[in-house]
Amino acid sequence: MVADLSQRGLLDETLVVWGGEFGRTVYSQGKLGATDYGRDHHGRCYTMWFAGGGMKAGISYGVTDEFGFNVVQNPVHVHDVNAMIMRCMGVDHTRLTYRFQGRDFRLTDVHGKVVNDLLV
Repeated sequence: MVADLSQRGLLDETLVVWGGEFGRTVYSQGKLGATDYGRDHHGRCYTMWFAGGGMKAGISYGVTDEFGFNVVQNPVHVHDVNAMIMRCMGVDHTRLTYRFQGRDFRLTDVHGKVVNDLLV
């Protein structure tokens, strides 16, 4: 798909995002058994993949410890991811505010920031 978008000249204006807001632990979830060897949700470390639409190509950003348990370099919060996606769409995330039950909310809350190292 990315190659096709590139060949058609559409990749610069199309942002492709793959990932989720949590990763998986490197250890078993529950008791290890023949039918139960899954891994638990891991909110500290996750992987996102971006292509086109204003994101830098061919880089890795962020590092975990040797166990893949904690971020040790360049952490990016899910609010930061939302802020970057919105920037690529031409939206200032600090100005996108909505009122709900008497309180102002933002998609990126008060924590989101654009990680300029990831943008072209």
